[in-house]
Amino acid sequence: MADSQSHSQNTPLGLPEPPAADSIKLDVSSNEAVALDHLGPMVVNIDGTISQITNWDQMTENEKKNTQRMLQRRNKQRLEALKQAEDQEDTTK
Repeated sequence: MADSQSHSQNTPLGLPEPPAADSIKLDVSSNEAVALDHLGPMVVNIDGTISQITNWDQMTENEKKNTQRMLQRRNKQRLEALKQAEDQEDTTK
């Protein structure tokens, strides 16, 4: 019994199923531009990785506008800080 409990605690959880009813299919073989506005803006994290806002589709238009404005400013600051850190690293080599 203890073995099955420890095994279940060590097993990582799987990802949730993607929504099936209104899922969007992207044909990458075409040369058409595709807007991914429903995903929302990209967030630049402090370490330079990129993420998304998970509840973007649940926000009101006013919340989306405010979030975009804040993210533009913060993303710009983070990208500049990352660039400066990279430049300093290059000059110390």
